[in-house]
Amino acid sequence: MSLFVEDNLWIFMIMTVFFGGGAAFLAGRGLAMKWRPVWMPLLSMVPLTLALRFLHFALFDADLTSLHYLITDFIVLLAACFLGYRLTLASKMVRQYPWLYEAAGPLSWRNRS
Repeated sequence: MSLFVEDNLWIFMIMTVFFGGGAAFLAGRGLAMKWRPVWMPLLSMVPLTLALRFLHFALFDADLTSLHYLITDFIVLLAACFLGYRLTLASKMVRQYPWLYEAAGPLSWRNRS
């Protein structure tokens, strides 16, 4: 066993990063599209993390009750969710308020001078 991955790195990469991270990224985009507050991605990743942990258990016989891997999955999903949230929110701010804001990178905006 390693620090982040249980038995197989490929299972972690495919299930947690690709599938779970993709779902988390889309959830973050959806929350930003509805102008939800920044703490909502935190709450919305809890059920997704539990579902992902169950899939690891059901499909690959992983440890269901491991707090360590539950927290690891949660951090990965939360990072993907916040990335989708921030990318979408920055894009919306610049697109919907072009007289007030300009892009300051893909994740932020600034006041137009």
